[in-house]
Amino acid sequence: MKRLRYENGPLDTTDTAILAALTRDARVSMAELARLVGLSAPSVAERVRRLEEAGVIRGYTAEIDPRGLGRPLAAYLRIRPIPGQLKKVAEVLDARTEITECDRVTGEDCFIARAHVRSVEDLETLIDAIIPYAMTNTSIIQSSPVPRRLPPLPETGRG
Repeated sequence: MKRLRYENGPLDTTDTAILAALTRDARVSMAELARLVGLSAPSVAERVRRLEEAGVIRGYTAEIDPRGLGRPLAAYLRIRPIPGQLKKVAEVLDARTEITECDRVTGEDCFIARAHVRSVEDLETLIDAIIPYAMTNTSIIQSSPVPRRLPPLPETGRG
């Protein structure tokens, strides 16, 4: 994994301002980003390049609403593999396109996965693909009062 710091030390206030602006709008131009943080466009472009090289910025994505793709039903699946089936369960989850994220966790369950499906019947089909190898507990997502977001950006005295 790449380092999360520059060779010269931790992120400074300009870096965190750049990250905050990119979080709000990843499509912002370098000229606009420079204006927002008070630097020249070449200076901002260099900082963004260093943040990318350091692994702080891993990529740029569009936020797509699964409902717009015909997948209005979202669910969390807590998954506990049958002994000896951990690797197989991970493979099954990775192969299922309905699974949009999956984390291996501590506790009684080994995996928590998020799925987006067209219907309850499709959710049942997904669960049926998993249960030969694991026990599942499913929760349908009603709403998301806290949308996905980044952890707090570091506050620094450098700038």
